[in-house]
This record gives sequence, C-alpha cells and structure tokens, in this order.
Amino acid sequence: MFRNANDGDADQILPTLFQIFDEMELDIFKEVGNDKMAQIIREGFKLSNYRYGLDHILVDEIDGKVATIAVGYPEEQEDSIDDPLIKVLHEHGIKRDNIFTDKEAWPGEWYLDSFAVAPDMQGKGIGTQSLKDLIDIVRQRGEKTMSLNVDVTNEPAKHLYDKVGFKKAGQLYIGDHLYDHMQFDL
Repeated sequence: MFRNANDGDADQILPTLFQIFDEMELDIFKEVGNDKMAQIIREGFKLSNYRYGLDHILVDEIDGKVATIAVGYPEEQEDSIDDPLIKVLHEHGIKRDNIFTDKEAWPGEWYLDSFAVAPDMQGKGIGTQSLKDLIDIVRQRGEKTMSLNVDVTNEPAKHLYDKVGFKKAGQLYIGDHLYDHMQFDL
C-alpha cells in the first residue's frame, strides 16, 4: 500500500525516478550530467511544494523495499510546482529557472507526473496493482479526473495504462518527444 515518501527512501527513489528522466532525454541532464542532476534532485526532495519534494512522492513498498513511486499534483499547481528548485539550480551554477518547460497537465486534472516500478521488480504485475491502488487514493482525495502522459513509443507503459482504464485524450510534446495524454475518470 502506498505511503508518503521520507528521507530514508531517497536512495531507492532516485534510480527509479531516473528511469523516467533517461527516457525523456532532457537537455539539462545532457548538459550537466546525471551525477550533478541526481545531487540536485536529491536536494529537491527536501523542498516543500516542489514537484519532486517528498511531500509529492508516494511509495509502495514490498518487503521493506520501495517497489513503485508515484509523483503527482493537481494541475492548478503546475505553474509554480518547480519554483522551489530555482535556488538549488542557481547554487549549482545552472542559470535556468526550470528543468521542465512544457505544460503537461490540462485544467481540472490531478496529474500523475511520474509513475515507475523499481527496475528489479518490473514484469511481476506490481505496476498494475500499484496503479489501481493509486487511483483509489486519488479518488478518495475527491479528484474527478486523473491524467498522465506516456511516450508514444513506450508500448509496455501504454499497455498498462490501457489495461487499467486510462483513455487517450490527445497528444502533446514534452521536450522532443511526442506523448499520448491519457485520462481516467474517477
């Protein structure tokens, strides 16, 4: 069952989160390197109201190990969700005000920014059950629509989202990649 992430989870969250970053091929990661970005994201875990702050990360454990991570927030937070990281970026000599520049969520949605299963736990049905559990959590919070974006070339993820009941609502670019924007009516 999902729980809020804590400081002790950082070493397990980071490699799982980096699976997503690697697939996205973000320019900033290419420019400064994964090691430095890992340090920055790790510092971001401590920031309140940041996209990847621990207050936005849920983890699903199996036998004391983080099996699944989920990061999400209501769309109305998207315009300011990365503001807390600006100071950290500048402290590391990165003269950007954001890692992400594209609008990812649509009005009225609770946006699932990141969902990933730990590499050593993939292919065991864990993602399916975790996603169903997460849908229940978001529904209990009173949200009406849950959304996510999946790279059009990521067939395994698209299969999972289709199986659970997400429906394609459109497409958009995040960086240089085309994504299907999918929604689930809660």
